[in-house]
Amino acid sequence: MRLEGFSRPAHRARAAGSQRGRRLCLVEQQGTRVPPRKRGRPRAAEVGEARRRILAAATQEFAEHGYEAASIRAIARRAEVDPALIRHYFDDKQALVAAVVQVPLRPDQLVRGALDGPIDGIGEALVTGVVRAWDAPAVRPAALAALRGTVGHGPVSRMLREFLRHELMHRIATRLAEAGVPSDEAELRAEFAVSQIVGLIMVRYVLVAEPLASLPPADIVRRVAPVVQLHLEGGAALDSPVSGAKNSSHDE
Repeated sequence: MRLEGFSRPAHRARAAGSQRGRRLCLVEQQGTRVPPRKRGRPRAAEVGEARRRILAAATQEFAEHGYEAASIRAIARRAEVDPALIRHYFDDKQALVAAVVQVPLRPDQLVRGALDGPIDGIGEALVTGVVRAWDAPAVRPAALAALRGTVGHGPVSRMLREFLRHELMHRIATRLAEAGVPSDEAELRAEFAVSQIVGLIMVRYVLVAEPLASLPPADIVRRVAPVVQLHLEGGAALDSPVSGAKNSSHDE
């Protein structure tokens, strides 16, 4: 006699039997008891070990193949983790580079933010972002070490150079090309613009040359941003004669 309300629904019984069957099959294949699945978040020690393995693998992968050729999948394979775990901890390859060189500065994000605005304001946005970032005490020491690393000859130097070339100059050139500038000209304009910014960084933060080293950020932006913008626009104004040149002693 079946009591109403105490019988298991047929579809639940079939589902439970199917699950038991799969577990039994797995037990027979492995010859051991199936351990219960762990629940909850991983322990801090496990997280730390996973991050350490990922960073070590990324360092080796960047050293052997360079920034552009290294892939998240290859790094995951070397670290013996799932690629999704790398993206969980580091978001993308750019964040991995910042973690490897231990720099709390993301040039790719700085450039991306500047390029999101109107093209006639890119110069000001770039210079403003660079000065604000480099003036931060938490950023400058590590950023200086990374900058010095770009002029070396080791594998990390190669990685940094490729990273800066791809994430700065290439992104700027791509934005200019999207605005109708021919690709070769866009690359050249981007390189001129970046060279102006790198020169500013070298003189203000590496050489610490006065009075530029102590100049207020607003004054730097006011003087340097128009020059960077001229390079981005092709430097047309720079081709014209310098104002007042005709009054020089050579014309007398």
